Amino acid sequence: MTGADRTRSATRRLTDFVGESLRDSNSDLTSGPTRRALGLLAIPMMLEMSMEAIFAVVDIAFVSRLGVNAIATVGITEALVTVLYAISIGLGMGVTAMVSRRTGAGDPDGAAQAAGQAILLGAVIALAIGIIGVIYAADLLQMMGASGAVVETGQRYTAVLIGGSASILYLFLLNAAFRGAGDAPVALRALVLANSINIALDPCLIFGLGPFPELGVTGAAVATTIGRSIGVLYLAYRLFSPGGRLQLLPRHLALHADLIGRMVRLSIGGIGQFLIATASWIAVIRIVALFGSAPIAAYTIAIRMLEFVFLPAWGLGNAAAALVGQNLGAGKPDRAQHTAYEAARYNALFMAVLGIVLVAFAPLIVGLFTSDEAVLPYGISCLRILGVGFPIYAVGMIMVQALNGAGDTYTPSLLNFICFWLMQIPLAYWLSSQAGLGPNGAFAAVVASESALSILAWLVFRRGNWKSRQA
Repeated sequence: MTGADRTRSATRRLTDFVGESLRDSNSDLTSGPTRRALGLLAIPMMLEMSMEAIFAVVDIAFVSRLGVNAIATVGITEALVTVLYAISIGLGMGVTAMVSRRTGAGDPDGAAQAAGQAILLGAVIALAIGIIGVIYAADLLQMMGASGAVVETGQRYTAVLIGGSASILYLFLLNAAFRGAGDAPVALRALVLANSINIALDPCLIFGLGPFPELGVTGAAVATTIGRSIGVLYLAYRLFSPGGRLQLLPRHLALHADLIGRMVRLSIGGIGQFLIATASWIAVIRIVALFGSAPIAAYTIAIRMLEFVFLPAWGLGNAAAALVGQNLGAGKPDRAQHTAYEAARYNALFMAVLGIVLVAFAPLIVGLFTSDEAVLPYGISCLRILGVGFPIYAVGMIMVQALNGAGDTYTPSLLNFICFWLMQIPLAYWLSSQAGLGPNGAFAAVVASESALSILAWLVFRRGNWKSRQA
């Protein structure tokens, strides 16, 4: 076989494998090579998280044409919405842990029942958050330090986005259920559908193209909410359709207090770790806000670009979490551990490459979103400072997600508290204000605290206490 033939053969095998990972399948992921099982889940999950990142970048790409106040509106609202993300992701951890454990144990009815309880729990939470968002949108922006102009520009955007919290919450919860069952392609398709609608509606509703009203920055929130809602409807359709790994029947929506109680206990740790991280991020944005709207706009653009790296990498972590849960359910803790270590190696390589790209091309990347001379230097320095720590963040992401997948959501919460509240917030304030580094000091504090979290998570995972957790 010639070199060209070997290349074609390898390319064909890779293409076939990617195609298999994107098709619905009932393969047993707790047997066979761990690398194969990880790839079958990781490919659609990384693409799924890329779709989530596209939501953010598409919005900011169009909104950036409306000026600094519109960008700041999106950035500040995004900081507020991350509280909802924290709740959604935390609940999703509990759902993934419970569904994956029952799937691995060969109990599809129990997995479906766990998903049904997540739907009931999500309805209560979404209603409460949505009411708060609609009534107190302006007050929330003012609490975050927004100027009067930003509040005037953005309060309707905030009201629509937080008021439509059900679309965000259910997209996370239902996707978490499908991931736990090992049916990641369904979650990917839902986000492709949601993104396609968002991309089509964004310019129409922001700028008033054709028959659509010109809503300005509010149009971005309306487009995003419509897109996500249609994605949720697709997931609901698949949940109640026969033939998949996870199928709900009406009886699975009957209230089971014991299951909801177990889900809440598992999710509290997950919600806690993300609320701690989110509160820290809000505090960092509040510190950056001391230096004006330009640094906030720059930080918003930089964070949106970093989501292209973090969310796909988090997708690999989601794959590791699902496989850890399934292997523990199948009584294979050593295989669960090996899978997590393998995922960590791949994630470190992936993020190292992308970190180099971001550091090298930071001016070009930031320049795609703004030409404002006051914003550019802050955005460039933010990308470069945060990009330096990518490889070590990558390992920490996998270790934390593996612990969550095993049902140990409380240990990562404690690590987040230590690294973010006791380290990141005071360090960000001291470096930016007392040490005179300005916004760059806050960015450097993020690197230091995330690196510390990664090291601690690795040490905790190696101890192996998570192998005896119940979910």
